[in-house]
Amino acid sequence: MSDVWTIRRVLTWTTQHFEKRQVDAPRLTTEILLAHVLKTGRVRLYVDLDRPLAKEELTAFRALIERRLAGEPTNYLTGTKEFYNRPFKVDARVLIPRPETELLVEAILHAVPKDAPSKVLDVCTGSGCIAISVAAERPQATVFATDLSPDACALAKENAQALGVADRVLVLEGDLFGPLSPDARFQVVVSNPPYIDSGDIAGLSAEVRREPRLALDGGPDGLTALRRVIQGARRVLEPGGLLALEMGETQGSAVLELLRAAGYADARVEKDLERRERMAFGTQPAA
Repeated sequence: MSDVWTIRRVLTWTTQHFEKRQVDAPRLTTEILLAHVLKTGRVRLYVDLDRPLAKEELTAFRALIERRLAGEPTNYLTGTKEFYNRPFKVDARVLIPRPETELLVEAILHAVPKDAPSKVLDVCTGSGCIAISVAAERPQATVFATDLSPDACALAKENAQALGVADRVLVLEGDLFGPLSPDARFQVVVSNPPYIDSGDIAGLSAEVRREPRLALDGGPDGLTALRRVIQGARRVLEPGGLLALEMGETQGSAVLELLRAAGYADARVEKDLERRERMAFGTQPAA
């Protein structure tokens, strides 16, 4: 990049460059990265279209372009991801929260009372986006969050602190239900576990392959973690308690069978906004 590079010129050139290199959402990606470098919002870019970029701004932007073309996800480059109307810190330690997971949060909130104490467990918490969103929306809820990755736990704690719910989100490092006390009981157990078939990992996009394999790899059939969560939740759910799961879009019938075999009542699968089966639910039978 040389001569005078205004915001307008940078937006046009970079969008075209990303299109040629088949980067997803080239215009949006350009806007997000440029706004990040300029420490402003995307709308402001269009107010200041004729503003020239300083040399150091161009240098920083060029570095982000190169990293994005090398396959680094946009949200790792900016360090943030909006989820349920809150900014979450994300980096290579955790899976980037997906929009469809917000539907899982919506379902959980229907089961968690607004004006009464409750206990919720988030298994495989990652960035903490589910646990923290529930705690923020339900001020009387106490949310336990577990993850096998110490790095993910550290980041989840950072997010809980930054978003003002660290006093009600207890992040525990360990395998699924392992960190919990033997007598722990919950009204809701939720999990977005790894559910991609091991053999399919290599065929994922370069961006997704940059995310932690631990958070992606669901074993030979993609169901390893889901099986364990379904079985383990029976031991910690109160009678009438809800198990809520995210899963792969082709796994609905298999997960439904697992829920029924484990003895859950009202086992069901629900679709996301694109009509893909992405969520499964079961209810702990009454004692």
